Amino acid sequence: MTTWRALRAMTLAVGVASLSLPGAGAAQDFPRGGGRRSRPPTEFPTNVPYDGRFTFARIRYDVPMDGFRNDIKWSHDYPRGERHFTKILGELSTIRVRTEVSNIFALDDPELTKYPIAYLCEAGYWRPTDSEVLALRNYLLKGGFIIFDDFARNDWMNFTAQMARVFPKLKPMQLGPADRIMDSFYRITNFTYNHPYMRDTPAEFWGYYENNDRNKRLIAIVNYNNDLSESWEYSDEGFWPIELSNEAYKLGINYLIYAFTR
Repeated sequence: MTTWRALRAMTLAVGVASLSLPGAGAAQDFPRGGGRRSRPPTEFPTNVPYDGRFTFARIRYDVPMDGFRNDIKWSHDYPRGERHFTKILGELSTIRVRTEVSNIFALDDPELTKYPIAYLCEAGYWRPTDSEVLALRNYLLKGGFIIFDDFARNDWMNFTAQMARVFPKLKPMQLGPADRIMDSFYRITNFTYNHPYMRDTPAEFWGYYENNDRNKRLIAIVNYNNDLSESWEYSDEGFWPIELSNEAYKLGINYLIYAFTR
């Protein structure tokens, strides 16, 4: 078992180091996260039809006031983050993966129910409508799984307030090595992460379990004081140390393997 895990970890490092996608060098063409963001996209491609393969499903949401026209919160690291991640996922697993596209849904879009795993970033700005609250509750109760990523510090207050609307009785639980999601593919034992830009801010991992019971299914994973997709996005540029990108990929892969097998 130890040799098998070591081999997978080594394979991941090689995969990240050699990651190369069409157009990856054209950094100015994509929206950026953190301090390296360029212009936001003026439009997004049409979703591709469901065909049975894993397709990265990103959640869009409206932001009040002016909509942050120069910073579309839900689109951070799009599309390079998910394209890089799905490429690694396809190389390290037998999951049939679409690497060239990702789909974008509102939470109350009926088409989302065809996709078992959803991703939402910048949850500090996420304020779902009543329709979206109900839709997310039904999506998760029917077996869906959601990844919250890319938010920090005081954003926690808004995030937990919105999740209390979705599940008034559920409480976020801080996760550690004993939680099964941290041993679904890679065994994650090191939790001394920091936010990639706020280096004095330790990352934390939280989750929502059915009935607040760790022996039941985890329905949501929360990357607080963290930004995994930022590391995915720049893993072909040398902007981050390869160790940081590796850890971000390991966590993301664990999340998906857990969700697919529960």
